[in-house]
Amino acid sequence: MPTAFKEWAVTVRALAEGEQLLTLRKGDGFRDDSKRFELEHERFFLYPTFEHRRNDVVRASHQPELRRALEEGVWPDGEPSAHALTRDGGIPQPERVRIRAWAEVAGHWRVTDPRTVDALSPYYVWTTDYAEKRLSWKRFHPLDVILLRTYRIPRPVTVKVREDFYGRNPWLEVTRDLPFEGTPVLSDEEFDRASEEIEAIVEGGVIDRTPALV
Repeated sequence: MPTAFKEWAVTVRALAEGEQLLTLRKGDGFRDDSKRFELEHERFFLYPTFEHRRNDVVRASHQPELRRALEEGVWPDGEPSAHALTRDGGIPQPERVRIRAWAEVAGHWRVTDPRTVDALSPYYVWTTDYAEKRLSWKRFHPLDVILLRTYRIPRPVTVKVREDFYGRNPWLEVTRDLPFEGTPVLSDEEFDRASEEIEAIVEGGVIDRTPALV
């Protein structure tokens, strides 16, 4: 069965639109909170979730992702208001979600310096405050920075949300055939340039970069 990686629907949409290239993780998916996140798969589909502890975490310049993220769910009574995603706690997971993209890991680093997290801000849509709080949570553990090459599949696939899809484990198995095919969201040239800049940042290189969006 195809493996999927759970991410907030706004992040999934941003990845599928080429607005975001990274995901940041720390300690997800374990009953024992002393353990750190492990990257168990190198290629996976992106499964959107809507529940969230804080929703004021997307930069103003990327607020349209909040509205587009609603398209990742299938709502029996019509889509909820986009404002629902800005409230603490998000909105309940719908009965079905749409999977429209998959990703392969193109880079994986562990970082401990908040300056690195800030320097990476052109490659994610969250506020730098939120990203840095991910770093400071469990402060003795590094933050996993995962560079993703994302592809849009030819046609979105609707998946029923099962009870075992809930919980903290970031990985799940989808009981539908899903194709590892499609079009990369960035051209090879664009992605290679961005990945070189990201690698330079996390490995301590100094590069010219666009100032972080606010």
